[in-house]
Amino acid sequence: MAFEGHAAVDGFGRRFRYLRLSVTEVCNFRCTYCLPDGFKKTGPMSYLDVDEIGRLVGAFADLGLGKVRLTGGEPTVRRDFTDIVARVAAQPGVGKVAVTTNGWNLVRHVDRWRAAGLSHLNVSIDSLERETFARITGHDRLPMVLDGIEAALDAGYQAVKVNAVLLKETAEAGFQAWADFVRDRPVSARFIELMRTGDNADYFADHHVGGGVLRDWLDQRGWTPAPRSGDAGPAIEYRHPDHRGAIGLIAPYAPGFCDSCNRLRVTARGRLRLCLFGQGGVDLRPFLSDDDQREALQAAVRSALTGKASGHDLHLARPGDTRNLAQFGG
Repeated sequence: MAFEGHAAVDGFGRRFRYLRLSVTEVCNFRCTYCLPDGFKKTGPMSYLDVDEIGRLVGAFADLGLGKVRLTGGEPTVRRDFTDIVARVAAQPGVGKVAVTTNGWNLVRHVDRWRAAGLSHLNVSIDSLERETFARITGHDRLPMVLDGIEAALDAGYQAVKVNAVLLKETAEAGFQAWADFVRDRPVSARFIELMRTGDNADYFADHHVGGGVLRDWLDQRGWTPAPRSGDAGPAIEYRHPDHRGAIGLIAPYAPGFCDSCNRLRVTARGRLRLCLFGQGGVDLRPFLSDDDQREALQAAVRSALTGKASGHDLHLARPGDTRNLAQFGG
């Protein structure tokens, strides 16, 4: 059981309740804004195994991080993904187990993952127009992904959300389609501002559009911001009385975006990242070989938090050492 004296708190008084854990750097899509040429192996694929993941998550849960999101790359390309879900869900103190996936095999596994303990599901769908989806992702799979969404809604997940990167070509033209999509579905469709990374400078310059276009669109149509929970991610969600679902915005370029940061990241090889757009990190893998090193791991995390910066430097076109979002899990 986590207690206040051992909570994960940084030098600015921010309390961390949410762990984003990458389980692989591999992705099988070729999204234009992330991996337009596909995944390229850059080193040994020695990712954390199921036992290491269990020890890591258990230690973070003791520090009060009761929400865990499994990310990638594409996390579900791991053959042991269901075992990972079950191990994470079994850790005392973990109340929410989520995944961010491109949905490529969602329709086949959605029930199995739910039975293993997955409670929250985020699916990346950058357009509801089939040809546009195929052009952005490199795969003509939109009907299959949408079938997976419907199966998830029937499977009893606590929350089903959709992520779409906000791009000039799909911005205002796609807002109404998503509003129609969530009219009768209890789904949150969230738009994420395109972020500058080490590999996408030219693409960013050509395709970035600020989140204000969505805020204005929602304001003009009677959507209002909803309250946020303590372990919520960075999205501001908007609701409308005529819609079962919600539309959200993640706007990392907005002033004060980092003030309420409540999440920590660990890479697929066990490195703690204090900020997605920071530098380096702290290697936690030496503490994961057995259960006796939990306190040492927690001490390393608390020590690292004293050096967490107040915010990122994306507005200065400084993405740290993040080459692409698949590298550290976005």
